[in-house]
Amino acid sequence: MRLGYNEATCMENSSLEQDLILCEKYGYDDIELRIDMLEAYLQTHTVEDLQAFFSASHVKPFSINAIDYINFTSPAQWEEVRRQALFSCRIARRIGCRYLIVCPSKADTYFTKTEQEVFDDTVSVLCRLSDLAGPYGVSIAFEPVGDRRWCCNSLRFATEIVNAVDRDNVGLTVDCINFYMHDKCADMASIRNIPRGKLFIYHINDCEDRPFGVLDHCHRIMPGKGCIPVAEITEAVQSTGYDGPACLELFRPAYWAMEADAVFRLGACCTRPFLRQACAPHKQKPNY
Repeated sequence: MRLGYNEATCMENSSLEQDLILCEKYGYDDIELRIDMLEAYLQTHTVEDLQAFFSASHVKPFSINAIDYINFTSPAQWEEVRRQALFSCRIARRIGCRYLIVCPSKADTYFTKTEQEVFDDTVSVLCRLSDLAGPYGVSIAFEPVGDRRWCCNSLRFATEIVNAVDRDNVGLTVDCINFYMHDKCADMASIRNIPRGKLFIYHINDCEDRPFGVLDHCHRIMPGKGCIPVAEITEAVQSTGYDGPACLELFRPAYWAMEADAVFRLGACCTRPFLRQACAPHKQKPNY
């Protein structure tokens, strides 16, 4: 399994230009580009600059992420989703990037929509995004968010939705903390049961041991430093036939306060043992 980097990890203390340099320096194989950081980069650079970098580097673009809040949109909200999707797909085609990540909507309190309403709306939206992305050769990676405030918060439900969509260019993203936040990884079989070829992206991370209702994405931490069974999740991901990278995605303010170089170095050090373990699952979990 390759080593990937998601730009959220240093979104407050770096830039796309610096992220590319640091990915090369610390041996990351793939990068997931954030839409906002890509837009900022293009204020002073061109798409041709990106093409030149990826052509000369071992680092490759894996996904663009993420379009949030795709469910139950108003006409104006849908136009913004569509704008971001078209922007992302046009760039993705030019730089050889395969995936665009999209995420469900949330409410300030628990969702009041029925499960059937969420199912029907998400299937409809993913079909529309599939139609939009298809001509650009881009696939849509739907990422359930484990917190109960999000309308699709379980991998089981997300898989049912993707199966109903039944499009070659619509699949799933598995994220360690989102998987953990739903039920503390009680249903590991829901990863193993993802249809072959439908797991598009894997986000690797860990989290502090905090109670549900308190635990949030700011509590993400380097793999091996928290309470998530990262090794078991990684092995389950690989059992589906997934052959992409494990992309480090963190939203930790303490890391944003560090020098980006130090975060990249620490991320590579903490993540690589799990990638080796994916090839040798009987090794003991690393202890950092």
